[in-house]
Amino acid sequence: MKLKSYLTTLLLLIAILTKAQKPDTAQAIVHYKFTHVRDTNNRDKPLVENMILLVGRNSSVYKSYDRKLQEEKMRKSIDEQMNSGSRDLKITSNIGALSPNVDYYQYPNEKKLYSIERLMMNSYIIPESMSALNWKVSADTATIGGLPCQKATMHFKGRDYTAWFCDELPYHAGPWKLSGLPGLIVEASDTKKEVMFKFDGIEKIDNTVKAQSNQEQSSTARIMFNGMDDASKNSNVIALPANAIKTSPKEFEEVREIMRKDPQAFAQSQRAMVQGRTGASGQTATFSAGGSGAAVASISSIRVNTASGPKAVTNNPIELPEKK
Repeated sequence: MKLKSYLTTLLLLIAILTKAQKPDTAQAIVHYKFTHVRDTNNRDKPLVENMILLVGRNSSVYKSYDRKLQEEKMRKSIDEQMNSGSRDLKITSNIGALSPNVDYYQYPNEKKLYSIERLMMNSYIIPESMSALNWKVSADTATIGGLPCQKATMHFKGRDYTAWFCDELPYHAGPWKLSGLPGLIVEASDTKKEVMFKFDGIEKIDNTVKAQSNQEQSSTARIMFNGMDDASKNSNVIALPANAIKTSPKEFEEVREIMRKDPQAFAQSQRAMVQGRTGASGQTATFSAGGSGAAVASISSIRVNTASGPKAVTNNPIELPEKK
């Protein structure tokens, strides 16, 4: 796929998301400690990441809590530098050390699952059907984090999983792509302990408390980096991102490969897409309401330093091919 044809194709695929998936409001936030042995040659150095699951009446979204904290840290650093009068902003990011930037949205009533992946300036929405998972519920019980749980097992995506669910929490959801039990999936792991979702607490949300307005949240100009959640939005709302590019797993892998082969040309095409869609300048950072125009105009440069380190090796993905 040539870069020019790629750009033309994706401009046609820019999705105004269907109204079938109406915004939902999270009723609880479940915390998980996610462990994944990505490299079987280095089992003592697995990926360990803090994740959250926002669960509502009709939907859920599973995402990285560590990434959220990193983004908030970056915002705070920006605000502090701008308040000090600095014209050259310097930002350090460790986001690259985390798992791929993917959020998983589940809509059980509609039997739909969406993966939201981000490449540079754009979000890509990859839909897939939620086929009925063949759970086998046993009589075994356990108490996890003070919650009474029951055991269930199944084979999924090339692995044999054991899960513990709590039917006192009537959410038919779970971490990653796991779902379909008569209660919240509190913990789950494969039999080899290469993929584990450990329960790390649950927060009930009081939706009667109104969120602060933009003016109350910050008195400074705010810079938003592409891929970040907009701090001005209610973080408890579960809604697919606007202006996402609808694609298929195969098409997304082709796009990712183009980025690997020629990242500079890919970045230029991404900027052009942003300009074509929104009329924006297509920079890697944009300014939003919340401060004086003078503060924004005074900034002369923005430099993002990404923490370097050895490239992660993945010879053991979460989803394995089925044995024939």
